[in-house]
Amino acid sequence: MTILEGKNIIITGASRGIGKGIALVFAKHGANIAFTYRSSKEEAQALENLLLETGCCKAKSYKSDASDFKASEILVSNVLEDLGSIDVLVNNAGVTKDGLLMRMSEEDFDTVMDINIKSVFNMTKAFLRPMLKARSGSIINMSSVVGVKGNAGQANYAASKAAINGFTKSIALELGSRGIRCNSIAPGFIETEMTEELGEDIVKQWREKIPLKRGGDTRDIANATLFLASDLSSYVTGQVINVCGGMLT
Repeated sequence: MTILEGKNIIITGASRGIGKGIALVFAKHGANIAFTYRSSKEEAQALENLLLETGCCKAKSYKSDASDFKASEILVSNVLEDLGSIDVLVNNAGVTKDGLLMRMSEEDFDTVMDINIKSVFNMTKAFLRPMLKARSGSIINMSSVVGVKGNAGQANYAASKAAINGFTKSIALELGSRGIRCNSIAPGFIETEMTEELGEDIVKQWREKIPLKRGGDTRDIANATLFLASDLSSYVTGQVINVCGGMLT
């Protein structure tokens, strides 16, 4: 069943990790996918080809910095020229600059806030007009369980993700009457290229803290995102959905 057939979707930061996982699942369900990357053209081109092989009718990558307001405005023009319309926006771009507050620099705080929350503002603002014109759309923001519960050594990251949740609920209230939904997904411990750098002992300790006794897979996040992108969730808006194996239970 291809529940996204005919839908045009933009995903930020999709060349690897969770964003790549989302793009691959969406491709299997027939979506046309535009996605952004910041640096590696080779990774982006490889994913573009893979998406077309997987089931996309259209797949295209765009080098763009979501934390840059002007760049987001240029991006929307290019995407609309290529796809014609946008049905779903997935704000996935994110970064960490961890450290205890005593040692955290202003630059580390600002960088995380710019990429994690200002990018959500920039992209939502940029793609809002075509969604308002269509009187429909789904905006999905990638948050984190850290934005719900906090975490020592991640004050900047936690603040940015908590801000995403507040932004999500506010936009849901603003745009619900126009047929536009807005939700957040809060992943728990998801095993990606980034977590491999922690080492197996650290990863095992994390797994033991999770009721399901395993780390999440990018497909776990992708499947939740798929639900929110599809018409199956047509009566769901303003929610923060924790996909964390029970960590917040």
